[in-house]
Amino acid sequence: MSIASASKWIYGAYVVQRRGSASALSATADLPYLHFTSGYTNLGNLSSALACGADSIKTVDECLNSTATSGLQDASTTGKFDYDSGHMEKHASLVGLGSYTAQALGTEVSSALGVTFGYGQPLLAGGVYTTADGYATFLRAILSGRLKMNGALGYASVCTNPLDTAHGCSTANAIVGPVPTSESWHYAVGHWVEDDSLVGDGAFSSAGAFGFYPWIDQSKTWYGVLARQQEGEKQGYASAQCGRLIRHAWMTGVEQTSSTPQ
Repeated sequence: MSIASASKWIYGAYVVQRRGSASALSATADLPYLHFTSGYTNLGNLSSALACGADSIKTVDECLNSTATSGLQDASTTGKFDYDSGHMEKHASLVGLGSYTAQALGTEVSSALGVTFGYGQPLLAGGVYTTADGYATFLRAILSGRLKMNGALGYASVCTNPLDTAHGCSTANAIVGPVPTSESWHYAVGHWVEDDSLVGDGAFSSAGAFGFYPWIDQSKTWYGVLARQQEGEKQGYASAQCGRLIRHAWMTGVEQTSSTPQ
């Protein structure tokens, strides 16, 4: 199935694996692209999947430059969190993946991670097709420490809610993303940190637009995958709401009957 933005965690893990550790991620060369503050925000998110899924788009660079402005940096968003596929696409181009097709990406990323993934299009932030079992294999590899992403969970996270001024976030460092501003999460290396002060439990996750939702709990002990595919608005967030109820029920043994953990 298409996992949409759950692909982002995979690319983040790929970069960490190639670099060797979270601390090896350069604050200038890697991190802005992996926590979405690089300013490459003209590709879009869902719109990028449509543009880069066209028959004429064969490579990462063709995807990145699919419109006249999609591959350009936007000075007004540079240094601010902005949930856009352009960050990872530009990073992939810079590290030598620009000429890679979707098939070549699958081979390269699978080889680095030791887990088989396929790309339906040359879009790092949203192009992966896999199964729940395939993604679970990836999460288990993180938990076991076989993948260096274990040490990168939550690394160098940035605030994402410009309305959360009480915790130091503002329009100076964040632009509205896919999570409603009624909640405040952080974003790390290709994944969310669900640390909202009221309903968050600190889990690490990477929700996809169609509802595919994988997570690792804050203690790095448990993982889960909620695998579904549905058209509509904010299906990723809807799955995240369900996922945190599953986590809370699992940890407490208490049936959850509300929309927020009890």
